[in-house]
This record gives sequence, structure tokens and C-alpha cells, in this order.
Amino acid sequence: MEQTTKKHRPVIAVTGSAGKTTSKEMIAAVLNRRWKIFKSPHNNNAPSATKRHARQLRPSHRAVVVEYGMQFYGNIKRHCLYLQPSIGVITNVGRAHVGHFGGRVKGVARAKSELIRYMKPTGTLLLNADDPHSELLHTKEFTGRIIRVGIWNKANYRAFHVKYANNGMSFKVKLDKMERSFYIPAFGEHNIYNALFAIAVSHGLGFTPQQMQAGLHSYARPKSRLRVHRLRRNVKLIDDSYSSNPDAAKAALDVLSNIGTSNKIAVLGSMLELGKFTTKGHQEVGKYAAGKDVSRLYTLGSAAKQIAVGARKSGFPAGRIKSFVNKHQLQKALLQKIESGATVLIKGSNSLRMSTIVTYLKQNDR
Repeated sequence: MEQTTKKHRPVIAVTGSAGKTTSKEMIAAVLNRRWKIFKSPHNNNAPSATKRHARQLRPSHRAVVVEYGMQFYGNIKRHCLYLQPSIGVITNVGRAHVGHFGGRVKGVARAKSELIRYMKPTGTLLLNADDPHSELLHTKEFTGRIIRVGIWNKANYRAFHVKYANNGMSFKVKLDKMERSFYIPAFGEHNIYNALFAIAVSHGLGFTPQQMQAGLHSYARPKSRLRVHRLRRNVKLIDDSYSSNPDAAKAALDVLSNIGTSNKIAVLGSMLELGKFTTKGHQEVGKYAAGKDVSRLYTLGSAAKQIAVGARKSGFPAGRIKSFVNKHQLQKALLQKIESGATVLIKGSNSLRMSTIVTYLKQNDR
């Protein structure tokens, strides 16, 4: 069995406000084509989990791919002290957990920047060229290599010809002066960025385009993250109930808008840990929904009422919006409005357990 020394084994750490688990899984899916790797399971991304993962490494592991979660200042520093990355990925800087940082994105960026400060100074840092908040990251003192991925702005790895395809997305990337075609079995432009991180990391480690293509094609979507269930009467049910924040909710609405046809129903739950940004963040999502050709809007939870407020302020017809605090009442009302050919999005913070709405709709599929 091939073994590697601790000194030469790449440790790839992924953090960011959204896309951590997906990026980690996509990177691992490619590296698995050639190497035996250690991958942190599911979304076990607390510092205590990283401490445990460090003890689980074996000489036979050719690479390590882990996810670094963060709720407070100092979290990512602790991750790095347990397992110092040689390759760091910051998917984006958004409003997840912004309530723990005074409601300011600048605070989130400062906390995420701990990865830059405490990873190997000679390592490689990968950033999102299209994410404006990533410009707030503290990169000036980093002495290693910085690589950027993107679709719209100048980047080292840039996707073009991005299209919705059968059960996923297709796109092209220029690698070593040659255009290469890729497919991922996941919907949404935001997932293209996750795939680009996987391509950039694996290309830097010497993997071939064919290995990248095969790895990304084999990627398995984590549970309750934009999983599309096909029900009777040509109804599509988009289960994105794992978690939510304003940026992730907008990305989910993009998918609903793109894969839905006539009757597009958005069921959006409260987004937690936004602190001072709670009202503004929810209204922002409502405003976004109003511009996305959504047929009906249902909200669940007291904070989510502000999604309805934002939608109405932006011209969404009040008669097509309903707000609930009781999940059972929402489910009954929703079931009555699901017609043939409808596409239904379920999205909310994990503690609302909106996956039970997905289960209810599947069980009552007539």
C-alpha cells in the first residue's frame, strides 16, 4: 500500500459561509480517483471534530480533506492548531452566523481570515473571485500562493458556457490551454464555484482532466441540500431544508426559477443567528423572491414573516403570500395548492426541521 510522509501529505481545509460541505465532497470525489484519502465525514466541522480527525490519520492517507466550521472568533485558529492546512479554501464570505459578529460581514471576514493566518505560510490559498465580501479577507500578509476561481471576474480557473443540464449543470474550463467540459449532478450556479475549487485543488496536485471529470460526475449530493424528488403528476420537490442564510436562500430561489416551469412555490423558513441583521436579511430574501417569477410564497416562523413583508414591498401580490408559525397548518395549505407540473422549494434553518414538510408531501403524494 502506498504510504506518504506527514511532511509531504497535503492537508486541504475548506471553510466559508456556504458551500463548505459540497466543496469538500467534490474535492474528495476527485482525489479519490487516484489516492486513498482521509475525508471528514458528513458536516462534522467543529474544532473538537478536527482534533478527533487528526488522531485518525494513517500513513496510508495520501491527502486530508476537512471542513472547518466557525461560529465565533478563535474557532478556525483552533482547527488549524489541531491540523494545519497546506491548502486553504474559503468558498465565500456571507451572512451565516453574522449575529455572532455584531451583525457585520466584516466581522465574519475577520474570523474566516484566521485560516489565512494559521495555515502553512508557504501554502496555497483558494478564493472566490466573484464574491465581493471575499475582498474583506486579510490576505496582505500571506506569503504563499493565492489562486482565484470564478465565472464572471478574472480568475485562474474560470468557468464558461454554464448551463442547466439533465439533473445538474454543465460548464467548461480552460486547463493547460485546452477547453475541458465538465458536468456536476447538482443544480445551481453556486455549485459551479464548489466544482471549480475541486478542479483548482486537484489540478495543482497533478490530477488529469479525465480524473477531475470522473470525480465530479460521481459526486453524491449530501442529504437535504438541493435534492430534487420527482413526485406524481410531474411535480418536482426541491429539498434544501438542511440550513439557510440570506445568500443560500437566494441561491435556492435561483434553482427554483431555473428548473420550475409554470407553478413555482417557495416555502421559506426563518433564518437563525443573524442578530441585528435579522429583519433586513429576511426582507432582502423576500425582495429577491419577488423578482424570481415565483407563483406562491409560504413562510414558516416568526422571523420569516419579514420575508413576506419584503416580498409585498417589492410588488409580490399579497394574495399569493401566506405566513405560518404552525407547520401542520402550512402543510395542509400547501398540499391544496400543489397542482400538476408544480415545482416546490423547501428551505429553512435546520432547527425548524423543515425536512418533515418534505416527508409529509412525499407521503401525501396523490
